Amino acid sequence: MADRPIRRWIIWVLAALLTLLATAAFIWRDDILRTTLDPKEPFQIYSPPPAPDYSQRAAWALLPAKPEAWSTNDPPADVFFISPTTFNGGVHWNAPINDTKADRLFRRMIAPNYVGPFQRAGRLFAPRYRQASLYSLMTLREDAREARRFAYADVAAAFRRYIQAYNNGRPFLIVGVEQGGTLAERLLAEEVATDPALKARLAGAYMIEAATPADAPPITPCRQRAEAGCLAAWVSAFDNDPQRAKDVVDRSLVWAAGAQLENLHGRLPLCFNPLFGATTTALAPAKLGLGAANATGLEWGARPPFLTRQVSAQCRNGVLRISRPKASMLKPQGDWADRQKVPGYNLFYADLEADAMARVATLLADPNYHQPAPAITTSVALKPSPVHALDGRVIRRP
Repeated sequence: MADRPIRRWIIWVLAALLTLLATAAFIWRDDILRTTLDPKEPFQIYSPPPAPDYSQRAAWALLPAKPEAWSTNDPPADVFFISPTTFNGGVHWNAPINDTKADRLFRRMIAPNYVGPFQRAGRLFAPRYRQASLYSLMTLREDAREARRFAYADVAAAFRRYIQAYNNGRPFLIVGVEQGGTLAERLLAEEVATDPALKARLAGAYMIEAATPADAPPITPCRQRAEAGCLAAWVSAFDNDPQRAKDVVDRSLVWAAGAQLENLHGRLPLCFNPLFGATTTALAPAKLGLGAANATGLEWGARPPFLTRQVSAQCRNGVLRISRPKASMLKPQGDWADRQKVPGYNLFYADLEADAMARVATLLADPNYHQPAPAITTSVALKPSPVHALDGRVIRRP
């Protein structure tokens, strides 16, 4: 009988310890989960996955059936799309291009929600690249910056292959989301802005949820929707999440001299408002929205149903402040890692669709722009004709 109080005491102590451990795990859950994604190997001695060969179809997540040729049935422009992060990390700083889980996320969520708005504007080119892992975006360690610098080499190689082998003088858009947007910033600065012929064919560029300094963007910011060759860039936060608004400014990395990634250091990021189609600080009411969409899991190529009047938006202190959407399908979903990535919906789907098509139309309507003719893809067999001498005699017959 005397043992019962002792057993009860032991049970209480164990219960208290378990409660304490559970509480600690809950409080520090983000740190614990983040630690599991750490490669735990310095980038300097890390052996990255093999480089992609962009002459091979397997190196592209999206590529037209005949990328080197186009016809009048194709959309009027091309879209070079740089994917956001789909790879969590753990073993690698940079993802293998054949990672099945990352590719599945791209096809199920990223492509329908973020490539979809641009498929009416152009043929789609989306390279697989050795993207920096999700973990590298959650720390400011130098290893993580090295991983992000490393990823750029693949994107630049893919873009050069696209221009040399597939573009054929056509107008094009560059679209980058999150990490892909940061890479797009450098691509615009190094490959497009320095080449007048390329710059003249750029219908527009989009850096979605990616920061670039407002005082030194890689190309001219978009001031109105019917404008070609400009940059639409923004990072967003919900109105009732001031910490997120602070973090996107404090933690965003931008390119600096010597291909270095650095913080904004008090500079404001460029802020484009998709509801207006312009870089402006005016408040856009929800009624202006052409349509948000949750296209996750939708069959590729299908146009999602649009939800109108979902959010208002205004650029404040360099951040696009958005009201909370009304529809339940426009809420973050998935596990902890999924919620650290771009959401599985697009609050500005229809707005971006209209925006991209308007910029392409403006470029094509410019009298100084000369649209190339489509490639000749059919041939006609010619029959030899008889040749007559001056006196009328036939000297060669078919």
